[in-house]
Amino acid sequence: MSDNRASIRFTANKPSKLAKLVLIGESSTGKTSLVERFRGRDFQNYEATIGAAFLTKTLDLDEARIRLDIWDTAGAERYASLAPMYYRQASGALVVYDVTKRESYVRAERWIQELKEKAPKDIIVYLVGNKIDLEEERQVSAEEGKELAEVHELEFIETSAKEKINVVEVFMSFANQIATQKEKPSDTKDTVVPKEDLRKNDSTNCCLY
Repeated sequence: MSDNRASIRFTANKPSKLAKLVLIGESSTGKTSLVERFRGRDFQNYEATIGAAFLTKTLDLDEARIRLDIWDTAGAERYASLAPMYYRQASGALVVYDVTKRESYVRAERWIQELKEKAPKDIIVYLVGNKIDLEEERQVSAEEGKELAEVHELEFIETSAKEKINVVEVFMSFANQIATQKEKPSDTKDTVVPKEDLRKNDSTNCCLY
């Protein structure tokens, strides 16, 4: 996957697009760490997300200016019923599992199936195997991840939030797919932000590096 770097290059005729990206998966798979590392923050152990966390990041790409509305959802079972609410009008989803915990990989298929049933039909989905820095503790091979992704016709990538391996790449790959898509009515709709179980962080017009 190529290293696509965003910079601030404002062009009057450049289209602007809104893309809602949802991170889902079991608790403690590193979803929050991936988001925070994408924002450029140092790695740390974050507390479990309650409900969902929300942030906005604007990327100025060659083809378009993309506003990413990123939803980091809780993986705990008690919040499972809330997850479909965040799929509405979603342009993309990252289904994250922990390569050192086979159960999180097994349960990733449940999240994939739920997306198929309740998310928009044209949603772009990535299967993300996180924590590859813990190679000695690995329980899920890269080949198994690729196989699951191929079965469900998903994009696949392995990451390390701790070492910031492929973190920017996965978000930028999604953004570039959105940038080259034909305009859709949903691109101009505002995302509804629930007031409960939510913390919001705004980061706009940012350079990634």
